[in-house]
Amino acid sequence: MAALSLVLLLLAHAPTIALSLQVHYYRNSCPRAEIIVKQVVQKHFLQDPSVPAGLLRLHFHDCFVRGCDASVLLDSTADDVAEKEAAPNLTLRTFDVIDAAKAELEKVCGGVVSCADVLALAARDGVALSGGAAYALPTGRRDGTVSVASDVRLPSPYFSIQAAEAAFRNISLDLVDLATLLGAHGVGFCHCGFVIDRLYNFQATGSSDPRIDPAMLAALKQQCPPEVVLPSNVTKDPKIFLNQATTSPPFLLDTSFYRSLLDGKAVLQLDQDLAFTDVTSRLAARFVSDPKRFIHQFSKSMIKLGSVGVLTGGEGEIRLNCRKVNSKA
Repeated sequence: MAALSLVLLLLAHAPTIALSLQVHYYRNSCPRAEIIVKQVVQKHFLQDPSVPAGLLRLHFHDCFVRGCDASVLLDSTADDVAEKEAAPNLTLRTFDVIDAAKAELEKVCGGVVSCADVLALAARDGVALSGGAAYALPTGRRDGTVSVASDVRLPSPYFSIQAAEAAFRNISLDLVDLATLLGAHGVGFCHCGFVIDRLYNFQATGSSDPRIDPAMLAALKQQCPPEVVLPSNVTKDPKIFLNQATTSPPFLLDTSFYRSLLDGKAVLQLDQDLAFTDVTSRLAARFVSDPKRFIHQFSKSMIKLGSVGVLTGGEGEIRLNCRKVNSKA
């Protein structure tokens, strides 16, 4: 009941969020929809504890381009190069988790549950498996039919806080959402290519970022020697923990990420900059002192993210195959 009240309160105070989405939208048309998605995510999580991080990133990259319409899941065609082929999306993963969940849903209630909802629900279930809340998620999204690589413009790890905030405001999210959703970096990896400049040529100085903790700098240089970073071939670019306090799975969505950035131990430049902006540094300190506040705010921000630019009613379609629009399925 508390989770439902949170959703209703959020919808009431955010006019940009689609009011046609509903909690338990599939209660009559596909009653087991959310259970099926959860079971598939759990199965993959047991095989790979980093799956939640992949799902969160996939959901974020979807919602930031054309809204949460599952356009990031579409494969390229002879006529169009799809979003997943854009440079920022080449390291996206967990497409197989979405495919598996959709296949199970089609067996039970074909043509009912959208790929956009499957992705949003899977991301929510990933949050819960990582120690976050299993928040009540409004559903009823429909799937887009357009996916173009040139449309992909995402906040970069090299953005300033101001530039990242502007990008978030373009999709009706704010500075609190930015600082909160970056907390998801506590459960994932990144490629060395995203941090190499901080280690060896920060802002074209030929030196390291002076704000990096010296011990962490030494460790990162061992993990990311400059000669192995090949931007043209991400498969050969080593991966590192975004939260250097983590040395092995399981990955937990907790406030250790904020403790690290306040101690100068954030891996990405954008993450570290949270500690040097007044509003975000205070928010990080609050999260560290009150972990429940972080979990609560993370749920709110994820609901907002999942409601960006959604298609509802007669818009879009319900894809039968998440990789293809129905006319080509």
